[in-house]
Amino acid sequence: MIRLKTKHDLDGIRSSCRLLAQLHKLLASYVKPGLTTGAVDLFIHDFIQDHNAIPAFLGYMGFPASSCISLNEQIIHGIPGKRVILDADIVSIDIGINLNGYFSDAAQTLCMPETPSEVKKMVDVTRESLYLGLQEAVPGKRVSHIGKAVSRYVEQFGYSVVKEYCGHGVGFSQHEDPQVPNYPSASANQRLRNGMVIAIEPMVNMGKDAIKHLDDKWTVVTADTMPSAHWEHTVAVVDNSVEILTKW
Repeated sequence: MIRLKTKHDLDGIRSSCRLLAQLHKLLASYVKPGLTTGAVDLFIHDFIQDHNAIPAFLGYMGFPASSCISLNEQIIHGIPGKRVILDADIVSIDIGINLNGYFSDAAQTLCMPETPSEVKKMVDVTRESLYLGLQEAVPGKRVSHIGKAVSRYVEQFGYSVVKEYCGHGVGFSQHEDPQVPNYPSASANQRLRNGMVIAIEPMVNMGKDAIKHLDDKWTVVTADTMPSAHWEHTVAVVDNSVEILTKW
């Protein structure tokens, strides 16, 4: 069931999203080669707690960290730990915040100083596809318009979208209806209405769309070991338009 948000609800969600946007902006300069993914997660955890909020991912369905940090061929749900970030890596960071019962969700993929140019291009295309998708998140259109915009764009470059995972509603909890696939889907095609808050999150593989799960039962990787990028914003369908709530 899709739960529409009132003006009061949106004010609370905006506050959560502003805090998350501030954190992502800091991470863009904080994350660098030589750090472990665990150190980055500790920075994220401390920032959230220092602002009287709760890391929404920590303990969610048993997840053991405050953020998902996925490197290179890892698509999503990477568990932070002892792995050291290297000069040529790409680092996808997905974070959720619960501030006073209102939830936000956003992700970015950061390129390290020696990331190959062809991988940087894939990261840029993924980010661009996010903005093309969110432009479709207006009243009267359907969820499938978002996925169509994303997939049509990335496939021009020979990339592929992940089909097993998708965007979602957010605001009162970490995951709500509707599902928001990154490709046109007849099974997830609700009409968009004022008051909807959704997380749009293209996950784009440089190679094929096939995935695998690691033995930790969380980390999702590309089956062909090619790199993958992940960008996400929480947006509100409001005033017959779309508002990017986590923009930084």
